[in-house]
Amino acid sequence: MSTIQPLFEQIKKLTAPKIVITTHHKPDADALGSSLGLYNFFKNAGIASQVISPTDYGDFLNWMAGEATIINFEENKIKCEKLVSEANFVFCLDFNALSRINDLGAMVAKSTAKKVLIDHHLNPERFYDYEHWSSNSSSTCELLFDVIKLWDYSLLNKDIAQCLYAGMMTDTGSFRFPSTSSHTHLVAAELLKFDIEHHSIHEHISDSFTEDSVRFVGYVISQKLVIIPEYHIAYMTVSQEELMKYNVATGDTEGLVNYGLEIRGIKLAALFIDRKHLVKMSFRSKGNFPANEFAAKYFNGGGHFHAAGGQSELSLEETVDLFLTALPDWAPLLT
Repeated sequence: MSTIQPLFEQIKKLTAPKIVITTHHKPDADALGSSLGLYNFFKNAGIASQVISPTDYGDFLNWMAGEATIINFEENKIKCEKLVSEANFVFCLDFNALSRINDLGAMVAKSTAKKVLIDHHLNPERFYDYEHWSSNSSSTCELLFDVIKLWDYSLLNKDIAQCLYAGMMTDTGSFRFPSTSSHTHLVAAELLKFDIEHHSIHEHISDSFTEDSVRFVGYVISQKLVIIPEYHIAYMTVSQEELMKYNVATGDTEGLVNYGLEIRGIKLAALFIDRKHLVKMSFRSKGNFPANEFAAKYFNGGGHFHAAGGQSELSLEETVDLFLTALPDWAPLLT
C-alpha cells in the first residue's frame, strides 16, 4: 500500500522543511541503511533532515555515509524533543508501532508533524498520515528504493545505494530467506550499477567481530545450546553475568539466534538474553511456524512470519519455563 507518491513535491514546495527520520531501537542494517539512505536522498535534493536513533547501535554500521550526523536520543533527549516538536515531517522507517522507538514514541505521537511510514512489518499501528508499506517486501531498504524511483531516481547515488544494499543483504540473509523475490534481485542489480563495493559491505557487517565477541559466540553455541528433538526446537540463553564476562557490546548478539536454525531438522530457534530490566527474545522459524504469532501471544512481541522478537518482565528462568510450557500447544506446526 502507498499514499506517499505526491509527498516529495509537497516537501519541495516548503521554504525550509524540517524533517526528522527515525527508526527502531538498537537499529540493524535495514533500519540504519534505510534511514541514512533517505537522509542522503534529501541531502542530494538540497533538503536538510536529521536522523535520530532511539538508542546506540553496532559499530559495524558506522561506515555508512552520513552516520556521523546521527543523534542518539538516549544521549540528547532535550535536543531530540525540540527537533521532533518543531518538525514538519517525521519519517518512521522499519518499525510498525511507536513503542518500537521507546520514549521517543511519545514525542512523535505528540508532535504536530505529518508522520510518514515506510516499513515491511505486519499489522502496522495507524499512527501515520502517509505510508509506503508492504509485508511482502524483503526489507525497508527495498521499499525505500521504490520510493526513490517514485520521487526522483536521478538523485540516487553510490552513498544511497550502499546503504540500501546493506539493509537488503542482511534482512534477506544474503538473499536466501523466503522474503527474497525476483524484485529483490532486480533492485540489487540496479544498486550494483552504482559501482557499490558490495564485498566491502559484507566485510563491514560480517567480518567485524572482536576477539571477545567471537569467544562469546563460541561459548554460547558450545555451552548454552539446547535441542528439543521432539519439537524440532533449538534455544539458547544468555545471562547478565555472561554478557559482562565477554564484554558483549551492542551488535554482538546480532544473528546469534540463526545458528540454531541452521541445524538440520530444526524448525524453531529461540534466543533469550537477560537485559537486566527485561528478557529480550529472538525467534526464527521455518515452514509453517508463525514466529510472529507465537511472540505476540506469549511475549508481547511480533515481527515477521519467520523472524520475530519479544520481551518479558519475568526472570530469565521463568521466561524459558513459559516458553517450554507453551510448546505442546504448537506441536502440530513443529512436528
